[in-house]
Amino acid sequence: MKPRVTRFIRGRGMDEVRPTSGAQAHGLVPLFPPGLQAIYGECRRLYPEQANPLQVTAIVKYWLGGPDPLDYISMYRNVGCPAQDVQEHWHYVSFGLSDLYGDNRVHEFTGPDGPSGFGFELTFRLKREVGETAPPTWPAELMQGLARYVFQSENTFCSGDHVSWHSPLDNSESRIQHMLLTEDPQMQPVQTPFGTVSFLQIVGVCTEELQAAQQWNGQGILELMRGVRVAGGPWLITDMRRGETIFEIDPQLQQERVDQGIETEGSNLSGVSAKCVWDDLSRPPEDEEDSRSICIGSQPRRLSDKDTEQIRETLRKGLEFNSKAALPPINSQKQSHERPQSRKDSLESESSAAIVPHELVRTRQLESVHLKFNQESGTLLPLCLRGRLLHGRHFTYKSINGDTAITFVSTGVEGAFATEEHPYAAHGPWLQILLTEEFVEQMLGDLQELNTRDETKLPKEYSWPEKKLKISVLPDSVFDNPLQ
Repeated sequence: MKPRVTRFIRGRGMDEVRPTSGAQAHGLVPLFPPGLQAIYGECRRLYPEQANPLQVTAIVKYWLGGPDPLDYISMYRNVGCPAQDVQEHWHYVSFGLSDLYGDNRVHEFTGPDGPSGFGFELTFRLKREVGETAPPTWPAELMQGLARYVFQSENTFCSGDHVSWHSPLDNSESRIQHMLLTEDPQMQPVQTPFGTVSFLQIVGVCTEELQAAQQWNGQGILELMRGVRVAGGPWLITDMRRGETIFEIDPQLQQERVDQGIETEGSNLSGVSAKCVWDDLSRPPEDEEDSRSICIGSQPRRLSDKDTEQIRETLRKGLEFNSKAALPPINSQKQSHERPQSRKDSLESESSAAIVPHELVRTRQLESVHLKFNQESGTLLPLCLRGRLLHGRHFTYKSINGDTAITFVSTGVEGAFATEEHPYAAHGPWLQILLTEEFVEQMLGDLQELNTRDETKLPKEYSWPEKKLKISVLPDSVFDNPLQ
């Protein structure tokens, strides 16, 4: 998901947004496209004195075959707010995740009542360094990278989501290597003829802060950062030169606020995209009798295109869950009306949607299973157990290499097809594992070394023979080469 190097040019401001029919000034169309005008109007409300901000502009627009979905990123100089101890910074605003034009060139026109395009634009606030007279342009490339992910995956972002980036955001030696997302503190949602647009602000964070957000929740960590000026302050301004985490600045934040939050609230991270597979050890792999027995490890078996698409749709809709300890009913035909069906919520959001599995793919009870994760996914197992299952919730790993998914459920989760009598159940390539509280506590003790994210020698294997469960943590190469 990291952005590749692309070409950008500096615009002279919003006057250049108007399409031209030639080089002559009289060829300019007199009005902005309505979606563009609505966002620009909100920017003008905040920056009336900066009518023509500097812009980073994609040379070839996405709708003309270019690689960059954002038509423009405007860059404003924000003086901050001394009364709230908000420092001066650069404010970046994207144009293109929402429907700017309303003519189906990028987004399907759905009318004014729902979200415009994906329903949001990205913003970013970067601390202005002393003597800096122009905003750096690297945040624009970062925003294009996130936008490409949204367009390619159709996963939308929500406030509180996190993005594991694993690289300094500005390609320096900075500790700021990941992102959290939250509502922009100044920009208000706007209504356009093509729907509503909200503004999600990117907040750069250190690895330790990302891990805390995963173990607890993004909003909780963002609230702690708002109280630490050097970590962002009230407006969550990213300082790429920040050398300390909020927990190094104030150790009590980790020891009291975060640990207490995890203990009392658990984690609101419902699932992640991961490198994972599962093996059914209940029968030999040469058994080819049942054409609907879909998944033996990562190898699909005689699954039709129709079955594949319907299972994929199941996973799209069914891996989300709300604050209630329940999976949506298995046979529900309810559809989400919050956004067009082609749009998918991020796996890291708290939104709820219905599961609509393919009726012809039967659910199978398995006697014994083997789960395989790469190291990054394996380190999230304690989070899954402690932050989710012990709070009566569930957690899903969705494979990035195919349709495979693994959902851990607790006994308090309703609507699951795994039960205490049959704790391992598969519906096509989707495996559910039901774990009792007693077994969860046992696993937490056995998996304790995974709490430390230091590099460990792989492979690591954990086995509970009496439960007929085995977990392996393997090198990435095993998942990158499915034949291994």
